[in-house]
Amino acid sequence: MKKLISYWLIFLAFAGIGKGADVSIVKHGAKGDGNTLNTVAIQKAIDECHQTGGGKVIFPAGRFLSGTIVLKDNVTLYLEENAVLLGSTDLADYRNMDAFTEGLGIEVGWALLVAVDARNIGIEGAGTIDGQGSAIKAKHILMDTRPEGERWGLRPFLIRMVRCTGLKVTGVTLKSAGAWTSHYFQSKQILIEGIKIESIGVAHNDGIGIDGCQDVRIKDCDIISGDDALVFKTTSSKMACRNIVVSGLRLKSNQAGIKIGTESMAAFENIKISGCHIYDTKNGGIKLLSVDGGSIRNIEISDISMENVRTPMLFRLGSRLSVFRKGESKQQTGSLDQVSIRNVKAIAADDAQLMPPTGILITGVPGHDITNLKLENIEITLAGGGTAEDAKQMVPEAIDQYPEIKTFGPKIPAHGLWARHVKGLKLINVTFKLKSKDLRPAFVYEDVKGLVTP
Repeated sequence: MKKLISYWLIFLAFAGIGKGADVSIVKHGAKGDGNTLNTVAIQKAIDECHQTGGGKVIFPAGRFLSGTIVLKDNVTLYLEENAVLLGSTDLADYRNMDAFTEGLGIEVGWALLVAVDARNIGIEGAGTIDGQGSAIKAKHILMDTRPEGERWGLRPFLIRMVRCTGLKVTGVTLKSAGAWTSHYFQSKQILIEGIKIESIGVAHNDGIGIDGCQDVRIKDCDIISGDDALVFKTTSSKMACRNIVVSGLRLKSNQAGIKIGTESMAAFENIKISGCHIYDTKNGGIKLLSVDGGSIRNIEISDISMENVRTPMLFRLGSRLSVFRKGESKQQTGSLDQVSIRNVKAIAADDAQLMPPTGILITGVPGHDITNLKLENIEITLAGGGTAEDAKQMVPEAIDQYPEIKTFGPKIPAHGLWARHVKGLKLINVTFKLKSKDLRPAFVYEDVKGLVTP
């Protein structure tokens, strides 16, 4: 893990973003009245900046309406204070430059701000990128009568970075995406620092999505999201999530606070997350999920506080084995190995997905154990309320199912930690506090080999 910092230093080699003149979008006729569609004017400013050697494309104060714009080599978008890049509410104004299928089977990829195969690019400043997600949805459903689960994929992401190298996103506020707020795919040498995300109002409003990226640093961000706040994915088997350092985040979500998976075709390795606060989260606090053939290994998560989180932790190795990109093939079951979680203090919500609440769920599938999982200095406060009958509950294997906490319901036979199909589970100072009596045991182990409880 110590080598992660040295990987981060590679990014500093990309400090010089072009040396051309800065360009204001108003030079090309952009109007900040919130009504004029400025897609062409903004793109002309980006193209000019790129063609003259790079620099900054300046957004002055104002509300600049736009459809899809494409960021190019050596260009940084700089949003001044009170500047807003405002997403159009007309779906016809967006392009999908790298279509793929997400975890529930919907084709997605349309976006407001896109970069594909670009180098040395950035998004900076004290301004805002506002996707107007709720307004897009309201307009969309008037014309598209399909169920929401079928039509939502046409709504645009706020930011999509595809196969880029040398990327810096700092200071800005990202809000109200039509779908995922920010998606970084197969990109390298990424810095995300000091940003604020307020993306709620429609389904699938993930905050920061890191998908098959390497040499990444995320620090000091404040995220409020309708879906997973910080999520690592591998929607392709061709590039792992690797060498990632995360610190100092505040995370609030209607789903998970920190999640690795669900889309999990390639590996997740050498990831270190520390010093984060997760609060008012309606699903899991920390969720590690390999279900599509990828490996999760060499993960360290430490110094985490949680407050009002419905289920603090879920670890799942499964065999859903989905494929998300054309031309790729279904894989064999992956692995979940060498994971360390330490120094976590959590107050679980009284109202959980599975009632009565349980603190930690750990499960592989028959023939595929989770291996070498270490939990150290974990304290979780729970509501209690379990009965002796609840302690007899049999948990479904759900081998090929979507790995959600509710998948393992209706109840869990332990109030603290339930583990199944695990080899090399080490528990050091793992404690559970109850607000009321619970007749289920604190720990239940099924097919657990090499258990260490000093």
